[in-house]
Amino acid sequence: MFGIKYYKADASTFVIKTIGGKVRRQGKGLSFFYNAATTSIAAIPVSVQEAPFIFNLQTADFQSITVQGQLSFQVADPVKMAGMLNFTLAQDGVSWVSEDPLKLADRVIRVVEAVVHNQVEAASLRDALRIGQKLVVLLNQLCVENVALDAMGIALLDVTIAAVKPTPQTSKALEAEAREAILKEADDAVYARRKSAVEQERMIKDAELETELSIQQKEQEIEQSRIENERTLLRATTETERERLQASIEAEQQRGALVALEVENKRQEADAEAYAISGRMTAFRELPVENLKAMALASMQPEQLMAVAFDSLAQNAGKIGELTITPDLFGQMLKKGGRA
Repeated sequence: MFGIKYYKADASTFVIKTIGGKVRRQGKGLSFFYNAATTSIAAIPVSVQEAPFIFNLQTADFQSITVQGQLSFQVADPVKMAGMLNFTLAQDGVSWVSEDPLKLADRVIRVVEAVVHNQVEAASLRDALRIGQKLVVLLNQLCVENVALDAMGIALLDVTIAAVKPTPQTSKALEAEAREAILKEADDAVYARRKSAVEQERMIKDAELETELSIQQKEQEIEQSRIENERTLLRATTETERERLQASIEAEQQRGALVALEVENKRQEADAEAYAISGRMTAFRELPVENLKAMALASMQPEQLMAVAFDSLAQNAGKIGELTITPDLFGQMLKKGGRA
């Protein structure tokens, strides 16, 4: 009644109460009665606000890309903001009389867009597609020092870049190029594996050949050692045989000397025997025949004597008229012969 109204702000709203062009009260979360006819109220939200954005930009090589992201900002100085933009409430105490509060996020986004645009248009397509993290760092640095934001009392809290995308046609071309590059890398990997396999096979072959060569060298050394041992054994055998032959020669020489000595001895014995026989023969020639016969008969056995007697009888058979020999005589001779 009488134009008196009641206003109550929440804790995230900074209120400036002006009467007659002079600020009477200001602060967050104020509540008061006021005369709508003479009082002006500016309500400035100081809570953190988030605003998504999508920028359609063009790179240095005239390729279109889209930058998507989101920023967070806050009205850090409500007094500056009230001086730059109109946050005055309408008569109903709820809505604003101006569209400035609704366009606050657009103003901040335009500041960010200007920074992003400058970076993108100076980069090629490939560089621009990889510029996301660089943009985040740059925006966090530049927007803090931006004069327009500082004049409005706005603090940029955070900027994130969600995606940097080319047009669908460009994306397909890049995908095809990347796919070809990946396939080439795959082929290179296959070739590298084959090359590595060939190298490994060559190394294995080299190792096998080296092993075979080492084995052959060892076998050659063993064969040479065996031949050398055989030569040593042959030399030892030859030396032994030579010594044995030398010993045999010496033995034969000794045996020859022995034989010669035996021959000489036998010759001397034969000479002695011949001398003795010659002496006996000389003696026999000088002795009468009757004496020789007597000497021979003296050394004979009875049987021999009887044989000589029969021989004499046979030689003088013409002179003997009759001779009687009894069987007893032959019987005795046979008995004596059997006993002998």
